[in-house]
Amino acid sequence: MKALLEDFKNHLSFERQLSPNTVAAYGADVESFLEYCEANNKDPLLADPAFLDQYNYQLRVVEHLQTSSVFRKTEAVKCFYKFLLIEQKINQDPTRFLKSPKLPQTIPHQLTREEMNRLLSYPAETFEEIRTVTIVDLLYAAGLRVSELINLRLENVNIKEGWVLAFGKGGKQRFVPIHREACQRIENYLRAREVKFAAKSTVGSELFLNKNGRKLSRVSVWKDLADLGRKANISQPLHPHLFRHTFASHLLQGGADLRSLQEMLGHANLTTTQIYTHLDVSDLKNKHKKFHPHG
Repeated sequence: MKALLEDFKNHLSFERQLSPNTVAAYGADVESFLEYCEANNKDPLLADPAFLDQYNYQLRVVEHLQTSSVFRKTEAVKCFYKFLLIEQKINQDPTRFLKSPKLPQTIPHQLTREEMNRLLSYPAETFEEIRTVTIVDLLYAAGLRVSELINLRLENVNIKEGWVLAFGKGGKQRFVPIHREACQRIENYLRAREVKFAAKSTVGSELFLNKNGRKLSRVSVWKDLADLGRKANISQPLHPHLFRHTFASHLLQGGADLRSLQEMLGHANLTTTQIYTHLDVSDLKNKHKKFHPHG
């Protein structure tokens, strides 16, 4: 089944154009399922709905996995059998009756405007601090994913006209506008970048570089954001996706429509964007008082 597993991952990468992280996660989950099949002397091509229910029971009851983990593994196995159908390795999908567990809808955390102002006004002095505050501003200005951020090249940023070209999941491109303040901060960072690497003959063409003049890693972004959060006395731990949530929430609270936000975030499905339609209870109370006849 190893060859079939590799074919499945290639299918996800090249035909469905899923991100490398998604392909790796689905591949690992399917590999785990195939090991379960082997341990139970079951040919995966001959698996039936009863065996799939048994596997689901194994995940939920025996291994005590969290609902989110069971959901992900179940979806990976469903995807695998759909692939086998396409390849005509099986005649009927044994997962057709297999239900993935319902995930509780969680409201994304976000930073307040005061916390964002505190981060953006942090007195950055070193190159690393200037780079990190610029990253914060760009994440908040454009709602980028961390993978999109670290892969930004110099030619993908137009500070004169105020936009960035992001490459999202599956290599999908989208133009996202950025405001003048973010453009100004990027200009300041680029000057610091030029000074930092003036003595180097060659440096990476990515926007954000590490101390060696090469592309900044996502691990470094996480670490730098966490350090900045502590310095700026932000109570909750900072991570890249927190700024994407904050970007979306603040835009909606400011009156942006869902369709525009969907385009800016690069969501394929509007349902994904709708999770950001929550409002603070205080905001709801103010609007209720303002607009209700008996308010």
